[in-house]
Amino acid sequence: MSYTGDVTRGGVPATRTLDHLTVTKISVGPMDNNAYLLRCGDDQVLVDAANDAPALLELIGPAGLSAVVTTHRHGDHWQALSAVVEATGARSLAHADDATEIPVVTDTLAEGDKVRVGECELEVIHIVGHTPGSIALLYRDPNGHGHLWTGDSLFPGGVGNTQKDAARFASLIDDVEHKLFDRLPDDTWFYPGHGKDSTLGTERPHLAEWRERGW
Repeated sequence: MSYTGDVTRGGVPATRTLDHLTVTKISVGPMDNNAYLLRCGDDQVLVDAANDAPALLELIGPAGLSAVVTTHRHGDHWQALSAVVEATGARSLAHADDATEIPVVTDTLAEGDKVRVGECELEVIHIVGHTPGSIALLYRDPNGHGHLWTGDSLFPGGVGNTQKDAARFASLIDDVEHKLFDRLPDDTWFYPGHGKDSTLGTERPHLAEWRERGW
């Protein structure tokens, strides 16, 4: 079965195999958070140890884990972080502006940093608004289109929640438009912190609508 990105809590993870990188998506916890296990060669990195440490550790398996990247400070994205780091010895990475609100951060990230998964490379993109230190991670597939992990900054249908704060919304929509949509082509596939995946091309026609409605 081809990858669609549709997963359910307690259901079977979905795996997408690229030429160099393998992406496995699982839904965990009461808020149906997505966690993503990325594998390149013999190395594995987890994006958001959101919840259900036993399920995540089973997914990781005997291959181990070199790092966990937390996309932002909100607690539903790191409930299993301490347990996963303790069990695997993985580094815990987060943006410096959110790190103090996330347990067990061993190294901080900034705009333009690279997170390695074996021979594959993820570019850190700082997206301010949902939280001060939210990040997206970009993988530029040398044999295909881009892949982007957006946390809670970008979803199918809109940007993340800014609690009706006009300044935060302006920051978020500006960063999403200029750092993601202006830089990356329509075939870029993105993987959000909750729910289904989408592509930038699918969402691009709605940017002005999102900006106008204010959320």
